[in-house]
Amino acid sequence: MVPLVLDLSGKRVVIFGGGAVGVRKATYFSGEAEVTAISRSFLPEFDTLSVLRVVRDLEAASDRDLAGLLEGAFLAVAATDNAALNDRIGRICQARGVFFNNARGTPGNVILPAVFSGDHFRVAVTTFGKAPGMARVLREGMETAYPGLDAMIELVERFRAALKDTVPDQADRQAVIARVLADREVWDAVTGGGDRAWALVEQRYLHGR
Repeated sequence: MVPLVLDLSGKRVVIFGGGAVGVRKATYFSGEAEVTAISRSFLPEFDTLSVLRVVRDLEAASDRDLAGLLEGAFLAVAATDNAALNDRIGRICQARGVFFNNARGTPGNVILPAVFSGDHFRVAVTTFGKAPGMARVLREGMETAYPGLDAMIELVERFRAALKDTVPDQADRQAVIARVLADREVWDAVTGGGDRAWALVEQRYLHGR
């Protein structure tokens, strides 16, 4: 398996299951794709999501019925508490060339990682299903270690633009930016506000060069 960042705009994602796991999976894709959730019932949390809900008894559905529900799907997630049903959905997805994630049962060909994200970044961590709790610990560790990451990205973007006027060579610019990123005082300053951090960067790495 290889990690990818995919644009799912206009892609159909089907979530089988309306319980707690279904909510979590639907939340992951809501706003990023055209999401359909299918179940006999749905938790109230679905009300806050941009998700089309289809009421259906999945355990009573035939393979033909399930295949019909997958019509036009790019990716499907089996999030029911019935592993046998999830596996059956997975086999139908495989036959139809639909990417598949299984919350319980035989793993599919898609793993949903633990995600740490902001306005300007998204970091995904996975242990390939071997230790999901560890992926969560790693994600939480990054959240704690880099509380000002969005602000730092904005600062570096601004700094790169200013640096082009004084440092024409790209390799030299990258070296200076690396020094900024390694500067613990800049990281500390950026969490307190962009103006203070920018003043520090200007003094040390623009006017102080």
